[in-house]
Amino acid sequence: MTRSHPSARRNRAAWDAGSASVEVAVIAPALIALLGLMIAFGRVTDADGAVDAAAHAAARAASLERDATTAQSQARAAAEESLAGDGVTCQSTNVVVDTAGYRLEVGQAATVTATVSCTARLSDIGLPGLPGAKTLTATFTSPIDTYRGRQ
Repeated sequence: MTRSHPSARRNRAAWDAGSASVEVAVIAPALIALLGLMIAFGRVTDADGAVDAAAHAAARAASLERDATTAQSQARAAAEESLAGDGVTCQSTNVVVDTAGYRLEVGQAATVTATVSCTARLSDIGLPGLPGAKTLTATFTSPIDTYRGRQ
């Protein structure tokens, strides 16, 4: 067993003094940035799923109605309710419903298409270089009952 001289231990301790502080000072900003990116990615992923669900709900609600005007209003209400139910707050929400299928005669296959756009806010994360908002869009098409009366 070899023993080091006490003065050698003191020199090594003096050389190591403060190195942990420097390591933390270098690594901490990188860890904070990584955490901010994870939060932003999670928020966008969550909002993207909610927008998909809102487009599905809007198209389904519109396809259950008998006329294009009611289908438009029910689709918008269903999309807003779906987004609120998922806890997603959009800076702006846009619901576009294509109700051209209501002009077709009964007996012809028809569909209704809903497109939902939501602008998710990212500015409150406060990460430099991160955009202030991201617009997410989803489209879903639902069939209208072929033999149901339309107006």
